[in-house]
Amino acid sequence: MTVLFGIFLLTLLVVVAIGIVRTKNLFTAVMLTGIFSLLMAANFFVLDAADVALTEAAVGAGISTVLLLGGLALVPGRERNRRRLHGLALGIVSLITLMVVYATFEKPRLGDPSAPVHQHVAPWYLEQTPILVDIPNVVTAVLGTFRGYDTLGEVIVVFTAGIGVLFLLGLPGAIGSRKTEEVQPGNSYLGHHLIPQIVGTLLIPFILLFALYVQFHGEYGPGGGFQAGAIFAAGMILYSLIAGEREALQVITPRVLIGLMASGALLFGGVGVVSMLLGGNFLDYNVLADNPVAGQQWGILIIELGVGITVTGVLLAVYHAFAARGR
Repeated sequence: MTVLFGIFLLTLLVVVAIGIVRTKNLFTAVMLTGIFSLLMAANFFVLDAADVALTEAAVGAGISTVLLLGGLALVPGRERNRRRLHGLALGIVSLITLMVVYATFEKPRLGDPSAPVHQHVAPWYLEQTPILVDIPNVVTAVLGTFRGYDTLGEVIVVFTAGIGVLFLLGLPGAIGSRKTEEVQPGNSYLGHHLIPQIVGTLLIPFILLFALYVQFHGEYGPGGGFQAGAIFAAGMILYSLIAGEREALQVITPRVLIGLMASGALLFGGVGVVSMLLGGNFLDYNVLADNPVAGQQWGILIIELGVGITVTGVLLAVYHAFAARGR
């Protein structure tokens, strides 16, 4: 039954992808990309990758769709007609498809315990994580401890990407120097639609509460800072679309947004510095408490909070920057 459902989802992905390529209406293309992201999230859930599914649903289907709509406000609504090399494009796509299909024959069977990935460090992680970290969610434990440097690099990448977008959109006219009083009050995109306004108003508190749950329950189930930050930002963006941008900026001001972008990454790196000052290595949480296991748990909790803060700040800053550009 699971296999049939997976094939059904993959078929829908192909249909939606063809629709995205074929449509000339850019608004329709943006909506189809949101549907494509939701289908991808469903596929990740089928593959038991719940953490990735949460991120795909919040970022791909939620925030990315809003940002694409914001960009769509700056360009014409339909694609321009151009002279296209249909034969060349079809040949390239066919060639790549054949290469991908051929490569799948060399892949191990899904769930095969003898696959190379399960014979390297995975068994050691599964055996030692309950002893060294004592956190049920092995994924969170590995990303926060054994791959702490990698996770810190990802946070820096998110922060750098946010700064880059702000500069591309023009920092003085974007979020950095804006004042809440300068934003026109009551200017919302969905406030005049009754159903989105009522449903959104009811859902926003639960979305924010769920974001906090994902943030602080990531050690015990699917979730963590990346997913929680994306969900929290999605809730605040929905509030801005319903209540208005000025009202949203009164809740989290532009200065606070800029502070959130940097403070999360600084908090993550600060844990490493504190570890060194206490006599350990960078991002060695064992020295954060008398009990090394408790130190590991405190370290993961703090760095995940830093991840969530930076992701929230970057996504909200980029959204408000697009909104300012549209004015």
